[in-house]
Amino acid sequence: MDPVTLTTDRLLLRTVDPQDTDAVYAAAQDPDIRRWTSIPSPYLPEHAQSFTEQLVHEGWSDGSMLTWGIFLPEGEDLVGMLSLTMRSLSAAEIGFWGTKEHRGNGYVTEAARAAVRWAFTHLSIDRVEWRAEVGNEPSRAVAERAGFTFEGTLRSAIIHQGVRRDSWVGSLLPSDLDLPSTAPYLPAPSRS
Repeated sequence: MDPVTLTTDRLLLRTVDPQDTDAVYAAAQDPDIRRWTSIPSPYLPEHAQSFTEQLVHEGWSDGSMLTWGIFLPEGEDLVGMLSLTMRSLSAAEIGFWGTKEHRGNGYVTEAARAAVRWAFTHLSIDRVEWRAEVGNEPSRAVAERAGFTFEGTLRSAIIHQGVRRDSWVGSLLPSDLDLPSTAPYLPAPSRS
């Protein structure tokens, strides 16, 4: 699959390239990004180089992980990263982080909405999952503002820095955005 560029009222979502290596490396030095994401720690220049020159492009090429840099259109300042990792033919998992200096502006939420809407309408995705380590309140806030429904806690569901940890999980369905699904959805009956 060729990389896709998306735009919103305030943002440009595009693949990252070698010219973005320094910006990715600088952003990844933030202790909050290293604390809550699965990027290597310490994050070295060669990690950023491999990410921008190889990993992002391989993910698009084989359709396994679609990664966008989130940029401000004027000057293209990096404000975050977002990816959709394919989990099955009709399901993906979203991951994201925002740069320290641009947090609190709603940029990651706006980017998440755009990427998920695109996935629902162009990839026949019927479910996007969000997962975060329990306690990652900023990630949960972004997911909920983007429309995700919190579904619960998965025990020992992720490994972060060599330790098994509990994970929150949520989902967003096409019907949550008034979009059609590729297959009918029959919710479980309510328990009385």
